[in-house]
Amino acid sequence: MSVTVALNRDHRPRSWKLRLQTRLAICLARILALFKPYVVRRVLVRLSKGAKAADAAEITTARDSVLASSLGLHGLRACLPRSLATALLCRFRGAWPTWCVGVRTAPPFAAHAWVEAGREMIGETGGYDSYSRLFTVPPTTPLPLAESEPATENEPAPDQ
Repeated sequence: MSVTVALNRDHRPRSWKLRLQTRLAICLARILALFKPYVVRRVLVRLSKGAKAADAAEITTARDSVLASSLGLHGLRACLPRSLATALLCRFRGAWPTWCVGVRTAPPFAAHAWVEAGREMIGETGGYDSYSRLFTVPPTTPLPLAESEPATENEPAPDQ
């Protein structure tokens, strides 16, 4: 089965440093994607230490750079190396997104990996509740919730 996908061509110039970091992140992500999930999680937890929380703009820039550098990461089954490369590229630049692995909540079943800032899935279709998270690797200092977002039972409600 084949799927026809239209790709955007981004003609904005990227610095050689960003291109080199992106290539390195993609190579490391492809290698890391071969390991078992608990090993991937352990490596990412160690890498996330000491990094500030990435905001949506930083993650979008990293994801766009990853997609511009590798045509193969546009595929439907490339979510794991794409999300790993995006997270690694953010880490090279001193930040860390929330890296997530989960499953679709509505049929048909599908596993997926993505990055998010706060509660916003970056570059993905569907909303925050479209997927059930199996595990996440959050930044050590998470972004504060926007005032419009309710606190869950794990997060205390803001004092007013």
